[in-house]
Amino acid sequence: MPLSEHEQKLLEQLERQLQADDPKFASSLGNDRMHALSTRHIVFGALGAVLGLLVLLVGISQQWIIVGVVGFLIMGGGVYWASTQGAKAAKRKEKGSGKSKSQSGFMSNLEDKWEDRRREEP
Repeated sequence: MPLSEHEQKLLEQLERQLQADDPKFASSLGNDRMHALSTRHIVFGALGAVLGLLVLLVGISQQWIIVGVVGFLIMGGGVYWASTQGAKAAKRKEKGSGKSKSQSGFMSNLEDKWEDRRREEP
């Protein structure tokens, strides 16, 4: 459901106010592509974390300290993989695409149309 004109104007006003009040925070919110996570990395990281948890529990139940430590390290590595590798992959994909923002796809076309509409308003 599209926003009404009144809602769009309010949203634009909030954006301008946020940009004026805290430009650093506003720019960090507008840069979502740099923080996008790959689904594949999240899945593999979650599986690694679950596997590490299982190894940790086996180590605790058998009172094998080394196995528990290894399980903890596997679990931490899985969480690290899920949270950082996806962002790195998104950066590589964005750099390697070779296309400008206006040529990169459906969402950028919508963004271009949105910018054109904003320029036409007084």
